[in-house]
Amino acid sequence: MNILRVDYLTKVFGQGDRSVTALDAVSFSLAPGDLMGLLGPSGSGKTTLLLTLSLVLEPTSGVIVFGDRELYRDGWASGLDARRFRRESIGFVFQGHNLIPFLTARENVALALRLDGASRQAARRRAAELLDYLEVGHRAGALPAELSGGEQQRVAIARALANEPKLVLADEPTASLDTERGLKVIELLKRAARDHGSAVITVTHDERMIAGFDTVWRMKDGRLSLDGDSASAPFTFAH
Repeated sequence: MNILRVDYLTKVFGQGDRSVTALDAVSFSLAPGDLMGLLGPSGSGKTTLLLTLSLVLEPTSGVIVFGDRELYRDGWASGLDARRFRRESIGFVFQGHNLIPFLTARENVALALRLDGASRQAARRRAAELLDYLEVGHRAGALPAELSGGEQQRVAIARALANEPKLVLADEPTASLDTERGLKVIELLKRAARDHGSAVITVTHDERMIAGFDTVWRMKDGRLSLDGDSASAPFTFAH
């Protein structure tokens, strides 16, 4: 079963002559373990797609299916609690890490679990496991300012994985890193997807990172393409 399926997703801002189509009939699907790279220039629609998939922006039309649950079909599903869904099902990795500066690496990861109702002991244990998994366990007691850029990004990935999300959305996670460290971050995201049965969408404009992705999609003027072909019809990754 796919983790995510998107059919003809469209987002239009404004009306009439002043309207702008940010997403133009975007369609794709992701299975467990998929690491998708999404490349494109600023203003191409990448951020709009992430905000739509994370249920922050409502599409104008189209379909979003998460697992066996239809979230959107020309309108949100009845009874959908977007905040709870994001908290339970989606992990986020940001360009700027967004770690809380006065909390240690362990505390930053544990906080995500505490907010979801985990006990203090369970949250600390899970945080330690994830930091060890991402090879930064020895820095668990360090504050973000004491960590290198690569270490900060590993802590941010650990936090994103804390609640075992099925979908991870990474927005320019390698922008502040050199090529070697950037490719290591992509490899960590790939390993996390494989080991945890998640799917990962990584938005980047960095062509250096292409080699690390399973599949590369490009976005231009709101349309998605794969290997130069239009991706306006439903598509499922081959394995």
